[in-house]
This record gives sequence, structure tokens and C-alpha cells, in this order.
Amino acid sequence: MADSQLAAGGAHAPLAQRDLLVELNDIKRVRSAGRRGSIAERLFLQAWSALTGGADPAALALDITAKALAASRLGDLDAAFLSLAGLSPTQASAVLVRGFDEVAGPLDPALAERLRACLAAPRDWTPGPLPHFAVLQADQPRAGVTCPGKPRILLEPPENHAEHCLMVAVYGVALSPFYGADPTTVFVAALAHHLHNALMPDAGFTGEILLGDHLDAVIATLSDRALSELDAPLRDVVASSRRILADDRTAEGRAFHAADVIDRVLQIAQHLRAASLTMDTVLGEMALVHDGPVKGFHDRVLADMRLP
Repeated sequence: MADSQLAAGGAHAPLAQRDLLVELNDIKRVRSAGRRGSIAERLFLQAWSALTGGADPAALALDITAKALAASRLGDLDAAFLSLAGLSPTQASAVLVRGFDEVAGPLDPALAERLRACLAAPRDWTPGPLPHFAVLQADQPRAGVTCPGKPRILLEPPENHAEHCLMVAVYGVALSPFYGADPTTVFVAALAHHLHNALMPDAGFTGEILLGDHLDAVIATLSDRALSELDAPLRDVVASSRRILADDRTAEGRAFHAADVIDRVLQIAQHLRAASLTMDTVLGEMALVHDGPVKGFHDRVLADMRLP
């Protein structure tokens, strides 16, 4: 959407992507045996390792986003697992593309084709040294819900900063066509928008207010310390991308800030959704006791046990 349309009072976000972004958010909570952290955390670390290994940021942004979208439906049935299970590269790619196609309908068609191509013809990235700040972000919990003058609301388990940054990066790519933004800039900026929280415990908005006049200097000092871990030219690419973070005056800034606020709200919404879940939804809509050769027996057992 052109800037003039936004200024004239047009939609400020694509409602058609709502359900996709809700579902995609759960890769922050999907974990598997033998793999440390959630899918989102691992993709965050994979992205930084690829960047320090010399990956082209534009190609990497599409690759990571495509993997995240496929994982929203397939979970950890990823290329590594499918290969281990005996599928050929061609067969594995076909499975990943099917998973992607199940959720990709709301995406901009041109972007969807580019993302699908990443899964159909996957590429290997040369892993570089993982920045220490990225590892620390994977260990740094997010603050929860904070408001100056009020006690913090903690929702367990907390997400970490790696998961949040990865999700904002992927959302940013998905939203970029709507805002006419460069997805690469948005992706890199989002990956790097909480560099300071590698070392700074997250006290949320409350902590920022209480730091007062010290806040900007603290964030700048810690961000610069993290950036110093990167060699040129990557350091310059990251620093340049981060310039969009200050406001929503650019298309890239709008795509980033839309992605950021959507993720922050959906992180809390999933706790509320779980708390309000009913057995009617689980047994009816979601078919927990699903069709199969023993469904009739299952139904009689539950009836006799008066469950639920």
C-alpha cells in the first residue's frame, strides 16, 4: 500500500493475514526431543550464524521466513528430520512445500512464490561463529506485562528475546509488501532490535521509565557492545538496518513496528486463549478423539467414565 493511501486513512495493517500470524506465533512454543529451545529460538540462532558465515541477507530473510511458515503447520518435521527419516531431498522439499501451501494463502502472491522457491530448492548456509549476544538473547526472558506504578504480571513460561526477535523478523517479511517495504531491511532490523537485552535484564516499560534520563545511554552502550562482536561489512549492514527502529516514518519502519506490536499482543493472547479453552472445542471442533478403528470404543469409555 502506498504511503498516500495510508495517509488518506486506508487500512494500516492487512486483516487477511490475522489468522496466519496467530498460527505462526506458536513456533515460539514448539519444542522437540534432542533439540534445545523452540523452533523460533533455533531459527534465530541459525540466522545469526548464517549472517556471520557470509550469507546474503536478502536470500537469508526469505529462507528463514519460508522455514518458519512451513513449521507453523509441520512443527519440527523439517528438512533435517525428513532426511534422517529416509526421505530424499526432493521428497523432503515436497513435504515442506505442502506445509507452506496450507498456510500461505493470505500472503502477497509474489512474495509467496519467492518463499515457496526457497523450500522447493533449499540451499545450505555456511555457518559462521555464533555471536555471544545471540546466545545471551536466547537465555534472556521477556518481561511479561509491565506498567509504571503497577506490579508486573508474569505469564509462565516466558518467551525469550531470541524468540521475540525471530518472530518480529518473520512477521516483518510477511507484512512488507503491504507497506511497500524492503523485506531485507525489516528482517535484519528485527533480528537486531533488542541487542541491548543480551546483557540488560528485561524490566519492561516500567524499568525504562525508572531508568529515566539514563535509558537512552544504557541502550546505546549495550547495543554498541553487541555490534562490536560483528565484523565489517555485516556490522555496518546491521547498524544501517537498525535506523528504521526509531519511528514509523518509513515503509520499513511501519512494517517493523506493525510486526513488533502484533507479536507482543499475540504473545499475551495465547495465554488467554489457553485459559479460556473448553472441552467442547477440544472434543468437537478439534476432534481430540478422532476417527479411527477404535473411536467407538473410545466414545463408550468416555461416556461410562462421565468424561469430560
